[in-house]
Amino acid sequence: MPRAAATLWRAAGPGVALRLLGQAEVRPDFVSPAEEAALARELEPQLRRRHYQFDHWDGAIHGFRETEKSHWSAECQQILERVRAAALPPNAPHLGPVHVLDLDKNGYIKPHVDSVKFCGCTIAGLSLLSASVMRLVSEENPEDWLDMLLPPCSLYILRGPARYNFTHQILRDEDSFFNGQRVPRKRRISLICRSLPMPP
Repeated sequence: MPRAAATLWRAAGPGVALRLLGQAEVRPDFVSPAEEAALARELEPQLRRRHYQFDHWDGAIHGFRETEKSHWSAECQQILERVRAAALPPNAPHLGPVHVLDLDKNGYIKPHVDSVKFCGCTIAGLSLLSASVMRLVSEENPEDWLDMLLPPCSLYILRGPARYNFTHQILRDEDSFFNGQRVPRKRRISLICRSLPMPP
């Protein structure tokens, strides 16, 4: 599977690519396999107590377990601080708890735009355990799309137009292709950090 960042990003055309340049990005190998294992190990006891759900309050997610986590070991806290430093605007308030989303092998996330009531201008997610494909689609023109390949240990970041004007989704296993190549889906855990909406 390709690892260079340039090969993890595929747009419908040059106009879409130019529009989203710097607004949607994937940073491969943001954490090491040892750090990935440490994060997964720390989350497992909390996730194990929950059952996978196949409905969601707004219908956006299928086949998932989720939680929020505020308290981490020193090792994992350092990793998350690295995520925030790399992705979130300097000095901007951010959501304290980390949103943890555990997708079953057959789980997926439907196209949606995160509510502006709960999330500011930036979303950043660490992808653990499985590769997946995130698809962004313009709300104005569905023919304008961007696919991002998210390998394990990678960090994705959505800002500005990618955050507000495009839906994003994680493709289900049977639809999980990138640049014509199959990307098999397994269980996937994502750790999501968000900036908070700025006060008026």
